[in-house]
Amino acid sequence: MAEVAPILLVEDDPTTVYVVRAYLEHEGYATAVCRSGGQALDVLRQVSPRCVVLDVMLPERDGFEICAEIRRRGLTVPILILSARADEVDRISGLGLGADDYLVKPFSPRELVARVAALLRRAEIGPRPLEVLRLGNLELFLDGHEVRVAGSRIGVPRREFALLAAMLGEPGRVFSRAQLLTRLHDTEEPASGERTVDVHVTRLRDKLRAAAALVGITTVRGVGYKLEGLAP
Repeated sequence: MAEVAPILLVEDDPTTVYVVRAYLEHEGYATAVCRSGGQALDVLRQVSPRCVVLDVMLPERDGFEICAEIRRRGLTVPILILSARADEVDRISGLGLGADDYLVKPFSPRELVARVAALLRRAEIGPRPLEVLRLGNLELFLDGHEVRVAGSRIGVPRREFALLAAMLGEPGRVFSRAQLLTRLHDTEEPASGERTVDVHVTRLRDKLRAAAALVGITTVRGVGYKLEGLAP
């Protein structure tokens, strides 16, 4: 029997719920079920799962939206997306929003359980999430919401901080505007469009230059932006 672990299954199809839950519990996993996207985030807070199995087609809010919101909130819980959509663009979209794995319906319940087990193993042996991100003379303190260049603090508002944290977490990676836009949404002041990303990136780039940061934000034409180190 596998180690007992709370798994959150977000799925509205009764047959899928019955089968997946039966297979997970047969392997020793405690399972919580949520049947709508509108309730998923509340249930996630209540059960604090070690893994989320998330269907795409849900009432109220779809799985892609839920996945993006989980990552916007800084939660690192492994996410396995279930979808009847087999198109490559959908798989890429799901993974780009922060999902850890993607399984196309119809699927083997045994394969689903194996994938959940693999995600849990990676979560157990993987490194602890960094509280401080560094590149060159730039430091970003996640818990304290603070940015320093060469030891001196610079003022970075919430949205610019979110963009910088995303890019600094993966230096050299090119982020599309759509991917960065997901980092800007919040309940208090929703971002209106991809142009918002350009505005905040420009402001952030100017602040880094003014502070003589040894990092820069490069525009990749037709794709998006990336953060990379600069020569001193």
